[in-house]
Amino acid sequence: MPKNSQVNIGLLGLGVVGTAVAQVLLDPSGFLSERTGSPIFLRRILVRDITKPRSLEIPSELLTADPDAILADPEIDVVVEVMGGEHPAFENIEAALRAGKHVVTANKELMAKRGPELLSLAVDSGVQLLFEASVGGGIPIVGPLRKDLQANEIEVVYGIINGTTNYILTRMGQEGADFQDALAEAQAKGYAEPDPTADIEGIDAAFKLAILASLAFHTRVRATDVYREGVSKLKARDFRYAEELGYAIKLLAIAKKGLDGVEARVHPTLIPKDVLLAKVDGVFNAVEVTGDLTGPVLFYGRGAGPQPTSSAVLANVLEIARGLASGDGSPAPPVVDRGFPVKPMSDLVTRYYLRITATDSAGVLAKISHVLGDENISVASVIQKETDPVEGTAELVLTTHPSSEKAMQKALEELERLDVVWEIGNLVRIEQMGD
Repeated sequence: MPKNSQVNIGLLGLGVVGTAVAQVLLDPSGFLSERTGSPIFLRRILVRDITKPRSLEIPSELLTADPDAILADPEIDVVVEVMGGEHPAFENIEAALRAGKHVVTANKELMAKRGPELLSLAVDSGVQLLFEASVGGGIPIVGPLRKDLQANEIEVVYGIINGTTNYILTRMGQEGADFQDALAEAQAKGYAEPDPTADIEGIDAAFKLAILASLAFHTRVRATDVYREGVSKLKARDFRYAEELGYAIKLLAIAKKGLDGVEARVHPTLIPKDVLLAKVDGVFNAVEVTGDLTGPVLFYGRGAGPQPTSSAVLANVLEIARGLASGDGSPAPPVVDRGFPVKPMSDLVTRYYLRITATDSAGVLAKISHVLGDENISVASVIQKETDPVEGTAELVLTTHPSSEKAMQKALEELERLDVVWEIGNLVRIEQMGD
C-alpha cells in the first residue's frame, strides 16, 4: 500500500465523546502528527444540526448534516464513528468500508451485534476496522486480546465493565445506601443516564462481554447469547451479609471456555473480598484475563467518560495513521471462528447465596433443607438474621456448595410453595475466584 503524505479524518458524531476527539484532532500543536510521521487533519464532521451551539469552537466549513460528504469523499482516509446505536451507524460504517476507508468505532452495541460481519467486510475491502473504545473506555483490553495475548489459550475473562453499576454497588456496600438513593446520586453526578435501564439491567455489560468473549475464544458470541441479570433487586442488607461471609458484591461479566462450550453471563456476583476485582470501586472498571501461558492479567482504569473513551479512539486512529504513513495499512487477518457453542444458563454449576424470609418457628429450616436436598443442593452455611416478632418471621441467609442452575431454579419454585416461606428475598451466585 502506498504511503500517505497526510491522513484525513471524517468524524461521525459530535456528542460528548465526539467533541473530545475533535478537540484533540483540532489541537494546533499537531502532537498527534508528530507521533505518526504524517500530518493528521480533521476534514469533516457529521452532525444532526449544523446551527446548534457547541461547547467547542469548530470551523463551520467542517460541519455537515450529509453522511455522503464524508462517506463519498475520496480524500478521507479514516472514518471515526462515535454516534452510538445500531442504526444508522451500521449503514454508515458499511458504506465507509466498501468505499475503502479505514474505520474506528466506539460502538459497543454495533460491534456486539454486527461486529463479525463488519470485520469480514473490512478484510474483503483491504482496510482496518478498529474498536478499542467499545469496551472499557480508556482501558486497553481489545488490543491485547487481538494481538498481545494471541499466543495464549484464554481460559477465563472476568470483568467489571459498567461504571454506573459499579458506582451504585460501591455506595451500597460502603455506605449502606439503598439502591434507589445510590442510583439517584449516580444520576446527579452524571454517571447514570436519565433512563438507566441499559446500565442497571446489565444490557451495556452484556454487549461488552459479547465482544470480549468473541475475541478471547475466537468464536462468535452474540449479545443475545449472554445471560444477564441487573442489580435492582439487591438490598443494602445483602452487602452486610456478604461482608460477614467474606465477600463483596459486583455486577460481574464472566466468560469461560470449557471442553463442552463457552459460558457467557452478566449478573450480580459474590466474590471473595480479598481478590483484586473486589477492590475495584466507584466508576472504575477492570478486566481480568487468564491465559494458559500468562496466568491472570488485570487491566484497570476508568471505563467511561469522554476523556478515557477518546483516548482509546485516538489510539486506534494513530495505529491506522502510522500504517498509512509507512505504507502498511493492511487489515489484520480474519479471526478464525472455532464454533464453540455458548452453553445455556441451566448448565451452570456454581455456589449460591440465598436470602429467605420465613416463619420464625421450629422445623422451618428442616423443611427448607429438605426441598434443597431433593434437588441435590447441599447447604454450606446458614445464618439467622433479622426477626420480626410482630409478623413472627425471621430472615435466613444460606450459602450452598456447588450446584446446578437448573436444580436451583426448580428448588426456588418449590420453596415458594412452602407455607413457612414468606418471601424469596434474593438469589445471588457466588464465584470462587482464585480457587
